[in-house]
Amino acid sequence: MFRQMRRFKQQIPEEECIDVLKTELRGVLSVTGDDGYPYGMPLDHWYSEADGKLYFHGAREGHKLDAIMRNDKVSYCVMDKGFRKDGDWALNIRSVIIFGRMKVVEDEEKKREICTNICRRFTDDEEYLQKELKNAFPRVCCLELRPEHMTGKLVNES
Repeated sequence: MFRQMRRFKQQIPEEECIDVLKTELRGVLSVTGDDGYPYGMPLDHWYSEADGKLYFHGAREGHKLDAIMRNDKVSYCVMDKGFRKDGDWALNIRSVIIFGRMKVVEDEEKKREICTNICRRFTDDEEYLQKELKNAFPRVCCLELRPEHMTGKLVNES
């Protein structure tokens, strides 16, 4: 059902893909938007090692949610900051693309876990976290991405 990578020699193992998902803070979620147009948006994420799913948070209404309600098939792309080999000008970048199904998380305890883990990726300020959970949590929508296919690759920009 899913295509194999055309440049398979650049493919990185699943463990490296997961490392990128765990260490990078953001990616681009792509959905089928209005009138069949692609709609991509940058999002923060949290990769849960416990269940292998990605989680997101955001507003309870809007273009993204409307698109997901019409078609739960999405893709999510994350890339790292890259590195240069000694003496080389070219950047080496790892990227990961996930295809999967997305749904709204209804369970309040799970939503609290998601919001807490996303917040902790940016700060260890417990006072800030508690303030956000008190003030913003009642208005948040959390999303779960269940991967069906994941590939990653290492590309040298030269």
